[in-house]
Amino acid sequence: MAAVGPDSLFIALLTAIFVGAVFTIQVAREFINFGAGNIIGGVLSIALTRELSPVLTAVILAGRVGSAFAAEIGTMRVTEQIDAMLMLRTDPIDYLVIPRVLACFLMLPILTLLSLVTGMLGGLIIATNIYNLSDTVFLDSARDFLGFWDIFSATIKACCFGILIAVIGCSWGLTTTGGAKGVGQSTTTAVVTALLIIFVSNFFLSWLMFQGPGSGFLQGL
Repeated sequence: MAAVGPDSLFIALLTAIFVGAVFTIQVAREFINFGAGNIIGGVLSIALTRELSPVLTAVILAGRVGSAFAAEIGTMRVTEQIDAMLMLRTDPIDYLVIPRVLACFLMLPILTLLSLVTGMLGGLIIATNIYNLSDTVFLDSARDFLGFWDIFSATIKACCFGILIAVIGCSWGLTTTGGAKGVGQSTTTAVVTALLIIFVSNFFLSWLMFQGPGSGFLQGL
């Protein structure tokens, strides 16, 4: 949990603050030209909550944590440490995989919510200092646009992405062959596979959660 959460916190928040700032730069000028400057905060909050925060945080952890899982377990495989565990009647799935899956499952939603707050802060700084928007209008807009289901959906996505990252990284590590070269190949393949699965699963999760005109999946039931 320390490797997934606190050790990854700085890079996740640094990415989030710049993503929020860049998004605000891209949309603020156009919205102001159309006389809709008062909804910039709401648009940013929706974009960050539904897509940007969970996906980008998962991408960062796939590169940082997923690769570490694959490299660590892959090294244990090629140095026969996992074979030694089996000889000692210790299940490598219980001992190596499940703790990593639980760590990602628990910590990724927390990182996602912190990234959301930091991204909003980045957007607020740009909106108030460059485009002279009122911070009260910005925050009121975000509060009006953002609903409980949006935050809950971000948490669900983060949990799913966390499980996928840990399972993929550990799976490639456990199937590593070919010595040091095989460890490198497994690590690279684990990251690429995790990124691909994150984007594909994000599409299906978004389709399930936000299909229909203006209401979430559970709200429409």
